[in-house]
Amino acid sequence: MFDISLIMLGAGNSTRFEMPVKKQWLRVGSDPLWLFAVKNLSSHYPFKEIIIVSNEAEYMSKFAPQYHFVRGGVTRQDSLKNALEAVNSEFVLVSDIARPCISANLLSKIVEGIQNADCVVPVLKVADTVYLEDDIIDRQKVKLVQTPQLSRTSLLKKALESDQIYTDDSSAMKAIGAKIWYVLGEESARKITFKEDLAKIPCLKAPKNEIYLGNGFDVHAFEEGNFVTICGEKIPHEFAFKAHSDGDVGVHALIDAILGAASLGDIGELFPDTDMKFKGADSIELLKEAYRLVQSVGFEIVNADITIMAQRPKISKFKLKMASNIANALNISASRVNVKATTTEQLGFVGRGEGIAASATASLRYYDWTQI
Repeated sequence: MFDISLIMLGAGNSTRFEMPVKKQWLRVGSDPLWLFAVKNLSSHYPFKEIIIVSNEAEYMSKFAPQYHFVRGGVTRQDSLKNALEAVNSEFVLVSDIARPCISANLLSKIVEGIQNADCVVPVLKVADTVYLEDDIIDRQKVKLVQTPQLSRTSLLKKALESDQIYTDDSSAMKAIGAKIWYVLGEESARKITFKEDLAKIPCLKAPKNEIYLGNGFDVHAFEEGNFVTICGEKIPHEFAFKAHSDGDVGVHALIDAILGAASLGDIGELFPDTDMKFKGADSIELLKEAYRLVQSVGFEIVNADITIMAQRPKISKFKLKMASNIANALNISASRVNVKATTTEQLGFVGRGEGIAASATASLRYYDWTQI
């Protein structure tokens, strides 16, 4: 048994994936893809340590606090160098979260191969004719390189000290004269780059049909003015909201509900009132941004229910338009948004006409990537 640590790279932005969810957050059952990939590989070998590279490390740690999370860099190479700082084992296996279906057989061949070299690389043969611009290349000389790749840790650290940018570990190792050993890879170890790749990955199953609920509450006092904005609708009033942004209590409560359902904190963390870029901000735009974040980690909204608590102004005639504003911001049917209004029977600060409060509930489900 070799002394091996596992590094899983997953700090990319999925710019080529062209889906609202980042590929590392697609759900496989209840697990995000990154966790599914880690569990799969770690079930094949007793790694000394498992290090996951991500720009969402704090959020990821809620799902699996037993792993070591490291912040990613600008490039793959930067991310790998960050992770290698935490490695003290003799060997390190580097893989991509976007390759979730590594088999026990492939990993076994890679581990066995380290007896022959400093770096072991799985490769695929090329069956089709290959051109480089207008020239035909002998396809017998072409290799399609995959991960995971197993390297001697000290040599890989040395190889990455160069300013040269390498797209994989083996090319960096080869540049310093390390011996490379190739093993036959597997089609099932395909990397997810484009959304069309999902249909070619054999081990993935659909997300579970689970519902997550969140609730939110917000309140704003009045100050001098002539209108208030609630759920994106400007309503004539003898006062305005005292707030850093536009003070939209309905939207603010809904943002907290959506963030809460996804376990993503609260509106104050995402849009702090100490940041001047949110001064006078349109809360509908903040809602869109918050929902994009929720979508990026694998969720989509099912429905939203908002209650406005106001002694005045009367808002009954604005409720349908409010619901429409929310629905348009979330790109869902207005039938999935409900806005209610109530007074507090002249009790409390709302009843005294000193301000308005709102509560909201939102439900989320996993984005179903199998339906694309």
